[in-house]
Amino acid sequence: MESLADIRLFVEAASLGSLSAAGRKLGLSPAAASARLVRLEAHLNTRLFERTTRQLRLTEEGRTYLVHCQQAVQALEDAHTALQAGRSIVRGKVRIAATSDFGRHVLKAWLDAFNRQHPEVVLSVVLSDSLSNLLHDDIDLAIRFGVPPDSSLVARRLAPNRRVLCASPAYVATNGAPEHPRDLGRFDCIVLGTGASSANEWRFSRGDETETYVVPLSTARETNDGALAREWAVDGYGIAMKSIWDIGADLQAGRLTILLPEWNTPHVPVHALYPHTRYMAPRVRVLLDFLVERFAEAASDLGMFLEPGAAGIFAKG
Repeated sequence: MESLADIRLFVEAASLGSLSAAGRKLGLSPAAASARLVRLEAHLNTRLFERTTRQLRLTEEGRTYLVHCQQAVQALEDAHTALQAGRSIVRGKVRIAATSDFGRHVLKAWLDAFNRQHPEVVLSVVLSDSLSNLLHDDIDLAIRFGVPPDSSLVARRLAPNRRVLCASPAYVATNGAPEHPRDLGRFDCIVLGTGASSANEWRFSRGDETETYVVPLSTARETNDGALAREWAVDGYGIAMKSIWDIGADLQAGRLTILLPEWNTPHVPVHALYPHTRYMAPRVRVLLDFLVERFAEAASDLGMFLEPGAAGIFAKG
C-alpha cells in the first residue's frame, strides 16, 4: 500500500507541477512528500523528475512511467466507483481522439448528447488528422477511417465508409465536371496534408478498370486540416477527396455534389481504436456502445450516399 500511495503522489506532482502542492493535496508535509518521492525513485532505481528550486520537470523515464501510473490510478478509482455506486453510475474522464472534420461536424454533437445522458463523465477531445499515439497521448478511444498497422491497438469496425470526389455546385456550373479520372488534370484540386505526406494519389476502380491520378502539388491547394479542405470545397475552390461521413450534411443540404459517382475508391471503414488491455473502464465501454448506436442511425440516414448494400452493416463485437 505504501508503493500505491507513492505512485499517487507521483501522479499528482506531475499533474500539478509541484511536489509540495501534491503533498498538500494528499495531506503530507513537504518533507514527507519529498521522502516518498525519493523512496519511489530508489525502488525504481530511476530518476522521475529533474528538480530545481523553481520547477519540477519529468524526465524521459518519468514521462513513460507516468502514462502507466495514470492508468493504474484511474483503474483503482473505477473499481472503487463500481463497488460504491454500481455500474449504473458512469463517471470519470474519457479522452477521445478523432479527425478534425468529423470531430467538429459530427462527433461534437454526439458527445454533447452523450454528456446529457451521463453528466458525470468529463470529456477530453483531441482533434487531429494525424494518428495519435494512443498510449503516449493517454487516449482512451480514437475514431479513425481505416486501421493503422499497429498490433497493440484493438480495432472495432463501427460503420462502412465511402470516399468520394466532391465539389460545390457553383464550381461545377463554372468549370464543368470530370467524366473520367483522366480528366482531373483540367480541374483545381484540394489535397489533405502538406509536402511529402500529402494524400495526393487518388485511386479509382470501376468494374475491371483501375485508374490513378496523382494531383500535382505545385498547383493544388494543400492543408493538414480536413475541416479546412471541406470548407474550401464548399466555397468553390476546387475538387476534394472526402469521406461521406465528413460531407454527409453538405450533400444533403446541396452545398456539395459527388463527382464521378460510378467510380469507387479504396474502402476505409470507420473504426474505434483503443489500447489492448484486459480491462475497459465503464465510462469508455458506455461511450463506445453509444457511438455504435449513433453510427448505425447515421448510416441509415446516409444510405443513399454510401455504397449500395453497405448501410446497416456493423461489427457486433
